[in-house]
Amino acid sequence: MRPRRPRPGWLALLAGGLLLTGCTHRPAAPTLSPDDTIRAAQQRLTDRCLTRQGLTPPRPGQRPTSRAEQERVADALFGRPPAELSLTLANGIPVRAHTDGCLAEAQRTLYGDQKRWFRVSTVVNNLRPEAAYRDLSLTSVRARHRAEVTEWRRLRGHAVDASARVLRADTP
Repeated sequence: MRPRRPRPGWLALLAGGLLLTGCTHRPAAPTLSPDDTIRAAQQRLTDRCLTRQGLTPPRPGQRPTSRAEQERVADALFGRPPAELSLTLANGIPVRAHTDGCLAEAQRTLYGDQKRWFRVSTVVNNLRPEAAYRDLSLTSVRARHRAEVTEWRRLRGHAVDASARVLRADTP
């Protein structure tokens, strides 16, 4: 005896039943820009870090907490003095950052090397002010800092990939 082949009508009925029972393809979530992906992952990581310390992550529009609580949150988020990282800009202004705190922890997770990220991002984010200060074209200042720009792109690419993994890990 030969096995029966399903009839086309049964296949249509089965497909319709699957659709009615919710076995459908969910539309993909909107795609975030690389900057928004990094910001969202950084927010998620810093919120987790603060929560682990028994602190409430700050939110825009949130009622201000006590001054003491605000200081505890700021110290946990940004680190406590003294700042361990420092770089002096072309105009002589020093920029400092901490290697402790939830933000530093998130940067290590996303960029892989927080110290290197601090250095190259500070340089790259200040190319325009350096050009104005030195009275040079932005193109010539970028050429002068080609190595930092290349490293900034590499570390940022690493952060985009790591951020996507952080956000995917929390998706149901």
